[in-house]
Amino acid sequence: MLTHRSSRPARRIIVAGASVAALALTLTACSSGGSGSSSSKTQDSNEKITLTVATFNNFGYTQELLDSYNQSHPNVTVKQEIAATSDDAKANFTTKLAAGGAGLADVQAVDVDWLPTVLQYEDKFTDLTDKSLDGRWLDWKAKQATAPDGKLLGYGTDIGPEAICYRQDLFEKYGLPSTPDKVAALLGGTNATWDKYFSVGEDFVKKSKGKVAWYDSPDGTYQAMVGQLANPYENSDGTPKDLATNADIKALFEKVATESKDKGLSAHNQEWQTDWTSSFQKSAFATMACPPWMTASIETNSGGVKGWNIANVFPGGGGNWGGSFLVVPAAGKHTAAAKEFAAWLTAPEQQLSAYKKANNYPSQVEAEKDPAVADSKNDFFANAPVGKIFADRAAAVTVTPFKGPNYFTINKAVTDALVAYDVQGKGSVDSNWNAAVDAYKALGLG
Repeated sequence: MLTHRSSRPARRIIVAGASVAALALTLTACSSGGSGSSSSKTQDSNEKITLTVATFNNFGYTQELLDSYNQSHPNVTVKQEIAATSDDAKANFTTKLAAGGAGLADVQAVDVDWLPTVLQYEDKFTDLTDKSLDGRWLDWKAKQATAPDGKLLGYGTDIGPEAICYRQDLFEKYGLPSTPDKVAALLGGTNATWDKYFSVGEDFVKKSKGKVAWYDSPDGTYQAMVGQLANPYENSDGTPKDLATNADIKALFEKVATESKDKGLSAHNQEWQTDWTSSFQKSAFATMACPPWMTASIETNSGGVKGWNIANVFPGGGGNWGGSFLVVPAAGKHTAAAKEFAAWLTAPEQQLSAYKKANNYPSQVEAEKDPAVADSKNDFFANAPVGKIFADRAAAVTVTPFKGPNYFTINKAVTDALVAYDVQGKGSVDSNWNAAVDAYKALGLG
């Protein structure tokens, strides 16, 4: 049985604007300008050192795996520091980074959603560029951690290519094609669109006479859609787009709000909240956007309720939700050794081990092709060939959104308004959009 980090929901990080501003001021004040990421500190090869690696939840790095590094590097002892949640890890990361990086681990795990901070303050991190590693990762994964000047600041670990998880038993009950291939075709196959997804959903809800919703939540569906925009809230130079005139976001907001509440496609729950968790056991909805790590949450929350399967399809083509990197803080005492260790941890062999231990779908091209990944199946999801499905979904990703320093505060303003309308039943589509715009204005970004 494949499992994933059970506390993965904590990786949905909401960064308060005030804390971002405070971090920016502190880092600006303590930046030395000369201790940049272009060089690594070296040490005597015979010196005995200890390297720390800070992770969170479950990266699949077992003690046995770490001990094997010591066997091939007898002068290096590795210690892993594991935070219970990504919230805890991020708080520790930003606090110590604001102090100039003192106290950070030699190798630091960073969620993809934290990368704006890493890229914004690249002089605080070691340049990990290594020609011998070119081609190790999927192109779009490496691009996420590449600074504007070309420095590679993070080695990729896992990714979150999205498919559609669905209740095959409910599709059968209400007269829709139910096998994975037929569901993929029903949603449009390689030409799947969100309009088609919503249209099929409207048909499903009518056939169920409103007893079962089409999808789990408005914010989860919006998350999947906004993840396919190259520059949802900010321009590529980090400057925010005025939300009031952001036509793409307004169109997505209105579409999700209308389909969720007015057409009854949503189960009217907010992701990760108690009602959302319990809705799995109540068979309250039939489909949801589904990266690899979500499969464990579905299984856990379902509490024995079976009938789930996975369709190798995703509206709009491809989308990625989640994934992490390993970075090497420049303030570390052994940055050259840390870089070598980070490269080892993210080599295909080690990522295959992590996949087997924690279901972290690898971002390494070679690892994805290995039979241990490519041929893997998930018995809870009707023995779905998850290795092939998520490899296909990863290959379909053509856009990864730019997430600058204000991405999450702006995104929160929009999703809060969606939740207010669909889940809490407040106001109208227009009034809630206006509320989102007001929240944006309150951030003082204009």
